[in-house]
Amino acid sequence: MNELYTLLVQPFIEFGFMRRGLVGCLALALGCGPIGLFLVMRRMSLMGDALSHAVLPGAAIGFIFAGLSLPAMGLGGFVAGISVALIAGLVSRFTSVREDASFAAFYLLALSVGVLLVSKYGSNVDLIHILFGTVLAVDDAALLLVASIASLTLLTLAVIYRPLLLESYDPAFLQSVGASGGVYHLIFLVLVVLNLVAGFQALGTLMAVGLMMLPAITARLWAQSVGGMLLTAITLALGSGLGGLLCSYHFDLPSGPAIILFAGSLYLLSLLFAPAGGVLPRLIRQRHLAH
Repeated sequence: MNELYTLLVQPFIEFGFMRRGLVGCLALALGCGPIGLFLVMRRMSLMGDALSHAVLPGAAIGFIFAGLSLPAMGLGGFVAGISVALIAGLVSRFTSVREDASFAAFYLLALSVGVLLVSKYGSNVDLIHILFGTVLAVDDAALLLVASIASLTLLTLAVIYRPLLLESYDPAFLQSVGASGGVYHLIFLVLVVLNLVAGFQALGTLMAVGLMMLPAITARLWAQSVGGMLLTAITLALGSGLGGLLCSYHFDLPSGPAIILFAGSLYLLSLLFAPAGGVLPRLIRQRHLAH
C-alpha cells in the first residue's frame, strides 16, 4: 500500500503544480472529450488537427503585443481559429475545392505564419512553449479559463445535443423538419476552437488536439451507444491526463507529450482488447459463430 501511495497519490499531495495540472486535465477532459467524439462521428477528425494549427498565428500575434499573456494569446488564437474555419468554409462553398482540402491548405499557411512570427519576434524557448506548452506550469488564471470553457461547452452541448446529433447522422431529416443545420455546425465549430484554445494554454498548439481526438477515437472501440461513448471519451481523457502526469513526474518527461503518449498507448491497447471494436474480441466472436 505504501508503494501505491508513493506512486499514485504522493506527487499530488506534496506538489501544488501537480494538483493544478490534474485539475487542468480534468477540465480539458470534460470539454475536449465530447467535442472530440462529435468530430469523430461527423467524420471531421482531421479538421480538429487543422484548427489546432490555425490558432497559432493568432496566439503568436498576442505574444508579440503582450508577451506570454494568457488573455492576449487566448483571444488571438480564438480569432485566428474562427477566421480560418470561416474562410475555409467559404472557399469550399464558392469554389470546386472540397472542405477538407481547403482546411488543409489554410492550416498549413496558418502554421507557417505562426512559426515565422514567433521565431522572428521571440526566442526558441518561446516557440517551444507555444507549440508544446506545459500543463505543470498552468496558473490560476489558466485554470479558470479552461474550467470556464469546459463549463460553457457542456452547457451548450446540452442545449443543442439532439439537433447536433441529428445533423451528424441524418442532416436531410434535420432539414426536412425546418431546422438549420448550418447554425448548429457554426456553433459546433466555435466550441471546437474554444476547446483548442483551452488545450493550447496547457498542452500547446501541437498537443491540444491529441487530448481531444485520441480518447474520442478510442471510445468508439469500447462503447456502441452515443451516451456510452461520451462517458468513455471523458473517462479516457481524464485517465490519460492522470497517467501522463504521473509518468512525467516519475520518469522526468515533458508533461504534454507524456499525456498524449499515454492516450496513444490506451488507443493501441484498445485496438487489441476493446470489446466493441478490438481485434481479439472480434476474432473470438467469429470463431464462436463458426462453431
